[in-house]
Amino acid sequence: MIKKIKASKSEKIILIFLILLGIFVITSFLSIRDKCLFVKNHNPNEIEFKNPQNIAILNVPCGDVIIELYPNISPNAVKRFKTLINSNAYDNIAFHRVIENKLVQAGDLEFGKKNKLNYGKIGTGKSGLGTIKSELEGEFKYTKGSVSLARTFKNDTEDSQFFIILQDEPLFEGEYTPVGKVLYGLEVLKKIKYLNNSEYVLRPDFINTFKMMN
Repeated sequence: MIKKIKASKSEKIILIFLILLGIFVITSFLSIRDKCLFVKNHNPNEIEFKNPQNIAILNVPCGDVIIELYPNISPNAVKRFKTLINSNAYDNIAFHRVIENKLVQAGDLEFGKKNKLNYGKIGTGKSGLGTIKSELEGEFKYTKGSVSLARTFKNDTEDSQFFIILQDEPLFEGEYTPVGKVLYGLEVLKKIKYLNNSEYVLRPDFINTFKMMN
């Protein structure tokens, strides 16, 4: 007859520790391999919008970012934005400038295309449609999730590039042309690839698709 040997209290503690350590290692491994693992994705088809004609869906590596556009605040900028979205111009365009927990920027249609990246010129590219005038007079609070057209150091140079802020930026008010605000998916944008030592990203993440709801 085989006699059962009871585990001591210290052996039980060690066993529990090893199990917890194993769970931690597996979870960490999965998190590193899949940065989107714990990110909630919002399905726009399951949400009722007040103005669906002004809802844009930005699909990026970790899911959908749902944006409401504000043509009443910046009519010309929103018109340009919608034109580019409806022509699929933003599909496969890089998030070339990313600052952790601060902003993500994309929209260089000339030098930011997937498989055709020009690291020496990215951030300077144009759409071919020409620049538009800045629209800075409308009342707009730059709270986190605000979407704006980017420009050079001069006004009236907005074109196709845009940025989305991940934190409140009151100093941006009256400086940049707003086009809308993120309703859902801000956490998705926080997973966009960034570098610790540079605003400009080597081997960046890309926009998958950008389309209007209607």
